[in-house]
Amino acid sequence: MPGSSPKSAENNDFSGIPHVDNWVFDLDNTLYSAETELFKQVSNRITKFVAVALDLKMVAAERLRRDYFRSHGSTLRGMMTNHATNPEQYLAFVHDIDVSVIQPNDALDTALGALSGRKFIFTSANQAHAERILERLGIRRHFEHLFSIESSDYVPKPHRQVYERMIQTCAVEPRRAAMFEDSARNLEPAAALGMVTVWLPNNTEFSQQGADGNHIDFVVEDLSAWLNSVGQHRRQALGGG
Repeated sequence: MPGSSPKSAENNDFSGIPHVDNWVFDLDNTLYSAETELFKQVSNRITKFVAVALDLKMVAAERLRRDYFRSHGSTLRGMMTNHATNPEQYLAFVHDIDVSVIQPNDALDTALGALSGRKFIFTSANQAHAERILERLGIRRHFEHLFSIESSDYVPKPHRQVYERMIQTCAVEPRRAAMFEDSARNLEPAAALGMVTVWLPNNTEFSQQGADGNHIDFVVEDLSAWLNSVGQHRRQALGGG
């Protein structure tokens, strides 16, 4: 149940899952593996944008990028707050990347299709980037709504008001929802609101930040396999065999 000690997928303790019928997914490094290094392209573009916009050397720009991520939730928010950066120009620049490293994921497509309930994307990326990635993965059809950074007026996770706006916009009942994230700290507000929380960790600093504490319910390595296990458990728990 939400707020309990972290569990691994291997435990198969899905006692808090049968009531869930709203599935909220982060996008980058969550619905595809961080090993593709797709988001590394985005990170490099962010550093370059900061360097050019503020006339900084790359080392200084990288340091500022990290500082703004920690203090504001995203580099974009820091740039908007401190330098009046135009968010649309920023987002167009940083998401001008090569997405060919993302391949269709038939296993994830099947797992999502077999999982009953409503499904949403909740991302601090922009709408265009989310659409491109979902189309590359071949899973766009499963998601009822894409709640992107534009949807929150460019306020990023983990600011609580963003979660509250997503809940209102998508008509999500938190205590009937599960949220999936590669960033541990982004699961804290979700847990506080009553969601089941699922962490898909990777070796980046941004993923590991906020991993301490009791706000993570499940730690998952293989999303497709875990969703299949959850779906099977839910069908059995609800009498569907």
